[in-house]
Amino acid sequence: MKNNKGFTLVELLVVIAIIGLLSTLSVIALNSARGKSRDARRIADIKQVQTALELYYNEEGGYPTTVASAGSIIGPTASTTFMAVVPTAPTPADGTCTTNQNSYTYTVGGTGNSTYTLTYCLGATTGGLSAGSMVATPAGVNDQ
Repeated sequence: MKNNKGFTLVELLVVIAIIGLLSTLSVIALNSARGKSRDARRIADIKQVQTALELYYNEEGGYPTTVASAGSIIGPTASTTFMAVVPTAPTPADGTCTTNQNSYTYTVGGTGNSTYTLTYCLGATTGGLSAGSMVATPAGVNDQ
């Protein structure tokens, strides 16, 4: 009788199956974490833009007529930079958001540019805000 040492084919297949299952579960958890981090970034970006807009309003007495994505928020005399680079929405779009909704849209309104709306989309419920299209105004953030 020969005494062979090593693993049988069945033992190797079981180990490979377990490794495959664990790697699948970790990839799923990683994708969920990535989506949450993109939503957290969207909220942080909007809050930064809101802060820059409020600083602009306090200095100039109204909100800027346009804010271009990847542009900047600079006072009319170009002496004060309120935001060096306006952020762009992280990609890809998440959850209920379509690719067309995955952007930050700024519109100004009111007499003397006295109000604005920032529109953006969240892929999942984040920080007490529900998933879907959201609107930020000088009064705060609301569902659209």
